[in-house]
Amino acid sequence: MANDAKRLKELERENRRLKKIVAEKELEIDALGEIARGKLVGPSQRRRAVHMLQDRLGLCAGAGVSDRRAAPLHPASHPSRGGPGPGAALLGCGASPYSIPRWGYRRAHTVAVREGWRVNRKKIQRLWRQEGLRVPARKRKRQRLGDSTLPADRLTATHPDHVWALDFQFDVTATGRTIKILHVVDEQTRESLADLVAYSIDADATVGVLDKIVAARGTHPQFIRCDNGPELTAAALRDWCRFTGAGTAYIDPGAPWQNPWVESYASRMRDELLAIEQFDTLLEAQVLIADWRTEYNDYRPHSALGMLTPTEYARQRRNNHPKPS
Repeated sequence: MANDAKRLKELERENRRLKKIVAEKELEIDALGEIARGKLVGPSQRRRAVHMLQDRLGLCAGAGVSDRRAAPLHPASHPSRGGPGPGAALLGCGASPYSIPRWGYRRAHTVAVREGWRVNRKKIQRLWRQEGLRVPARKRKRQRLGDSTLPADRLTATHPDHVWALDFQFDVTATGRTIKILHVVDEQTRESLADLVAYSIDADATVGVLDKIVAARGTHPQFIRCDNGPELTAAALRDWCRFTGAGTAYIDPGAPWQNPWVESYASRMRDELLAIEQFDTLLEAQVLIADWRTEYNDYRPHSALGMLTPTEYARQRRNNHPKPS
């Protein structure tokens, strides 16, 4: 009698075990059916499929489709392969493409070997390709844009000192050093108000030039028009505009035609001076550019001004049309 009771308990225990196996198998079949519609080609797709099943069906290790039961989808950690292989090293070593995306498979191989993995470079390269990994293309850095008080394409100068236009251009000395030239032009009279020539011109130097122009002319502009270069969007120039009451009109990135008058002036200087003269020193460049600027303002007839020089036109304009209050 006791033997029969013991045998009955063993049969019940075996029955429960078989039912559990059948239930798990049915659950596994249902779960794998969720992804049977697609073709899982590479390890990364299979790994995502495993995670999708666990998230979607509310499964976890030890209940239902665990990582081990889903291992046929995950070649990098198959239980029959004796533990993790080179794929796990690729994703887990110090050269992980997810932690250092600018590294390629060559550096990953070097680090994997350094950490004790016996794997050749071609194996790492093959795993790299199977995972669909590549060094991402470099993206352009975000450019800081200035805040305009009036859009540049809607601003037209109507009187002297209404709009001052600023721009930079570059040239090279005979010794190979780059020189930078800051142009400041009155858009209405076409006068060149300043040409600062130096090896480097920052925002503070730009503000210094504007202060000198204001001191010489006894007035400040109502607006300045310029591009979004770092010297022209810096806090120093914004503070200068705020203290003087000048508005700003920043042109759109990549749209130099929205700043035409200073661009025209720079092209005239390039055509008549910079493309002809070779500067041996910075001092020589400063002297020759200053001489050309004087000739441009006081001697060179300007076709857009009725063949008057910018200085003559400005004098005539101020006498006949006083600046509005």
